[in-house]
Amino acid sequence: MKHTITLIPGDGIGPEIIAATVRVIEATGVDIEWQTHILGAQAQEKYGTTLPESTIDSIKQNKVALKGPQMTPIGKGFTSVNVGLRKALDLYANVRPIKALPNVPCRYPSLDLVVIRENTEGLYVGLEHTVVPGVVESIKVITEKASTRIAKYAFEYAVANGRKKVTAVHKANIMKLSDGLFLECFYKIAKDFPEIEADDKIIDNCCMQLVMRPEQFDVLVLENLYGDIVSDLCAGLIGGLGLAPGANIGEQGAVFEAVHGSAPDIAGQGIANPTAILMSALLMLRHLGEHAAADRAEKAMLVVFADGKTLTKDLGGTAKTDDFANAIIDKLKAGEAAIA
Repeated sequence: MKHTITLIPGDGIGPEIIAATVRVIEATGVDIEWQTHILGAQAQEKYGTTLPESTIDSIKQNKVALKGPQMTPIGKGFTSVNVGLRKALDLYANVRPIKALPNVPCRYPSLDLVVIRENTEGLYVGLEHTVVPGVVESIKVITEKASTRIAKYAFEYAVANGRKKVTAVHKANIMKLSDGLFLECFYKIAKDFPEIEADDKIIDNCCMQLVMRPEQFDVLVLENLYGDIVSDLCAGLIGGLGLAPGANIGEQGAVFEAVHGSAPDIAGQGIANPTAILMSALLMLRHLGEHAAADRAEKAMLVVFADGKTLTKDLGGTAKTDDFANAIIDKLKAGEAAIA
């Protein structure tokens, strides 16, 4: 089956790691036609908007996109392109698997959990205004609709992926109405999935427990801002953002992306680690039903990690971005028996 996928190279190291990832995905033999589009600063310069309609329309038509990291100015300039894209396509579920990799030093080498973050509301969407000079108000909006559908997604994900427990993370002891509603919706949905254990943790306690005993968690479901923070914390438990994939899922389509930034300080040097975007692309293949191809590519990648001979600089190696991709492709070409 042929798949048409929107490809957004992104900023900084984006084009380099996207190019390496595309080569690995194509080496699996999956038939893909890539449609390249731009967002962010590049689009602003060319089209006068950071979210051009042509890019949005392409994702809506193809239903799937692979996206490199986008630069977001801090404290000034245009608003987050990532947030804008999620709002434009109603990509309500952010999914970030956190799994330790071979030969990557970390405190929890057997860690395997998933962070599912509500993507469309809460404080993170940036509803802010100045009340009077020197006083700024940020508005947190939590709705029954959004809270219910993210809880339902989390439980359905658990069932589909053989997970045993879903934990809601909140601050309902203080924000009794907003976080209280989120928690109420979670437990209503939990009743429909009696085979999945359901519990909850207050956000500050959850962070402490993640550092001390992360193995107690399986699937975490969180509001937008909490999910953003906790997913980065979890990435740190396995070696950093360069190893953490991400997916943004909605009814109008799905956008797969690495969770790290554009790293302009190393852009153009060919030394960036493409692992996170490659793993995101593997999530994409599974989303498309190409499970066998995703499994082969993942096995090849894990063998490269286990060998430890072709790791990028951030992992203590000397390999370039393309060297790492070539090593995985070589394992793929060696055949399934060689990488089983």
